[in-house]
Amino acid sequence: MWIEQYLTDEQDPKTSEKILGKLRDMLTSGEAIVYLAIQKKPAVTLIPDCIAVTNKRIVFCIPGNLGLTTNFIAFKWDDIKEVSFKEEFFGAKFIAIPQKGENVATDYIPKIQARKLYQFCNEQLEKLKELDRNQTFDEKMPASGNAIAPERTKMEEASPEDEVTLKLKKLKILFEKQLITQEEYETKKADILSQL
Repeated sequence: MWIEQYLTDEQDPKTSEKILGKLRDMLTSGEAIVYLAIQKKPAVTLIPDCIAVTNKRIVFCIPGNLGLTTNFIAFKWDDIKEVSFKEEFFGAKFIAIPQKGENVATDYIPKIQARKLYQFCNEQLEKLKELDRNQTFDEKMPASGNAIAPERTKMEEASPEDEVTLKLKKLKILFEKQLITQEEYETKKADILSQL
């Protein structure tokens, strides 16, 4: 069964098959679905909302007309400022914050699925930032042969500090959101600081 890879965290198989079938028809060349999260309300969820993460975008799938239609709200990764989630008593609320416009949120996402969504989304956003950094770096390279511009040397000296600082900030955010324990925080912090 081709949908098994998307059923790793107790996603509903029937809903997964239905949504994945629609999403497969929407994928562009080179685009692949990385993760699928499906809403699970405390009582009965007849027609759940879904969130799909691909290597090119995030897609909110919202059923309409008693499940006969589906509204797709899609954002390319460079249109997303950040993502967040808040664990609640019954599941979690997952929020995408676009560069422009209103936030898009889906509640009652199972907690483990929300954590994985957050992880996969941040991986995609990091890849985008890395591409931007590399592109900026390439643009600052001099056009003449092997000569290294002073700007490049300054960037190379600054980048380890910037990278370490970024890692420390992200680690602190994970700790503040209680996604990692105090012990995990201290251990990882020591690992990052040892890179200096």
